[in-house]
Amino acid sequence: MTTGTPDDLERLWTPHRMAYIKEDRAGDHDEPTGCPFCRAPGLPDEDSLVVARGDLVFAVLNLYPYNPGHLMVCPYRHVADYTELTAEETVELATFTQTAMRVIRRASGAHGFNLGMNQGSVAGAGIAAHLHQHIVPRWGGDTNFMPVVGRTKVLPQLLGDTRKLLASVWD
Repeated sequence: MTTGTPDDLERLWTPHRMAYIKEDRAGDHDEPTGCPFCRAPGLPDEDSLVVARGDLVFAVLNLYPYNPGHLMVCPYRHVADYTELTAEETVELATFTQTAMRVIRRASGAHGFNLGMNQGSVAGAGIAAHLHQHIVPRWGGDTNFMPVVGRTKVLPQLLGDTRKLLASVWD
């Protein structure tokens, strides 16, 4: 086949994914200086994708979401394991998770959620050194042929627009 020859395939161009493909995700997240969850609160919300800030935790959009509105709740403190949270951090993390679910339902009509923490790199944590709770909104039919057959996820909204929407509802 030569360049430009029709092949009856549709193309879904996602050039923003190239940053993820090329990114060195093997960075040193063990130290707060190399941890994106430690750096995020020091940046403007629009740049860091922070949606809401509490006293001990904050909510931030996942830079590489599974679904639109995929948030994470993180403690400000650089701590890896759920058992290392203080009682106060645990309560605020739980409260932020509940609020995030309410906000996402109000903003986008999510039908359900996947909630979870991957504790340790062997459990799938991409950034194992800094605890984070995933809040992934789900809709009936959101797992259609694209991820199953095409191994592609379609996200209908830019992250900055999603952050702005959720932050406005959070307030």
